[in-house]
Amino acid sequence: MSAPEAPAAAVPTGPEPGRAGQEPDTAAERLARAALTRILEPGDEHGGRWIARYGASGLLRILRAPTYEEGTLTGVGPDRISGYRRRAAAADPERDLAAVAEAGGRFVVPADPEWPSQLDDLGDARPVGLWLRGRPHLRMWALRSVAVVGARACTPYGTHMAATLGAGLAERGWVVVSGAAYGIDGAAHRGALGAGGGTAAVLACGVDTGYPRGHLGLLRRIAEQGLVVGELPPGSHPTPSRFVLRNRVIAALTRGTVVVEAAHRSGSLATARAAQRLGRAVMGVPGPATSGLSDGVHELLRGGAELVTDAPEVVELVGEMGELAPCRRGPVLPRDLLPPGTARVLEAIPAGRPVRPPELALAAATSTDEVIGRLYELHSLGFVERHGDDWRLATPADDPRPLSGSTRRGGP
Repeated sequence: MSAPEAPAAAVPTGPEPGRAGQEPDTAAERLARAALTRILEPGDEHGGRWIARYGASGLLRILRAPTYEEGTLTGVGPDRISGYRRRAAAADPERDLAAVAEAGGRFVVPADPEWPSQLDDLGDARPVGLWLRGRPHLRMWALRSVAVVGARACTPYGTHMAATLGAGLAERGWVVVSGAAYGIDGAAHRGALGAGGGTAAVLACGVDTGYPRGHLGLLRRIAEQGLVVGELPPGSHPTPSRFVLRNRVIAALTRGTVVVEAAHRSGSLATARAAQRLGRAVMGVPGPATSGLSDGVHELLRGGAELVTDAPEVVELVGEMGELAPCRRGPVLPRDLLPPGTARVLEAIPAGRPVRPPELALAAATSTDEVIGRLYELHSLGFVERHGDDWRLATPADDPRPLSGSTRRGGP
């Protein structure tokens, strides 16, 4: 008679944590998650499912066990499992936690009050944990944050728009989130810093690594005034795939994403697409139709993204009820303020020759007496001149200058 099969409980399962706020806040779980950030690549959905089933501690025990029972971790082949196990053997979470503490940082896990619950919208692809540098409370900041992203090789127009948006959002109490890359990202961060506001940089490397090298000074300023965020443990270096996966965190962390300049293959479009999948607001700043760096933005706009040109328009889309952008209209000219009947008589006066009231009444479709009354009103306002029984337009016929105080953003 054959021996009975080992019960399923022989495989370490640990808790089935689910989502934020349901996970055991233990030192072992925190240490295991720190180790798993060095074992699993960002966005690894297989790893996310395993953590949901076994818990972080249980998954780490499986990967570090002397022998591995085939079929325990499903969804990947034996070579992949072997790679995970080699990484697990080399992981030293105590060293990583000490390194981030020495850099003035910390490690945040889903059980922590500081964990932004909107990251749970990523499902199995949510971060295992987040490494942070900076004093602000990440969850509180994320509640009122906007991503501003775009091309690295941007134009002066793009730099100006990104910096202006960053400053305008910061002045209105919004946190500007970007990736600290050259071009649009850096301009958005600098705009927010220059306005004395909050900004957060989400990196595709360790928060102590400082990439790109040319932005070391900028990253120091962000760490002092804002937050530097990353999924990867200290000392980790970026790779092309990590940049793309980093973008999903930017999209999930914020209320909406603004793309300033982007070509068709720009990585910032991946952030916008991730935001669309998550149900976040997606916005684009239009550029010249002749600029290849605006092609991707224009494609987003054609696909349903919202067109924005300044911070108030962004806040109207991502803010609370009543946070509306000001009314937009052109300059108000004096003739715009005329009553309809008077304006109709003015429009009926021919340019370059005099006219008499009966002829004008026919052109304006009204009575002669009505026309005479309107003409005297227009004369007092300087629109027409009288020469005997004839009337003609004054010179100049109309004052093209807007009334004092009128602007593009509103009326007088």
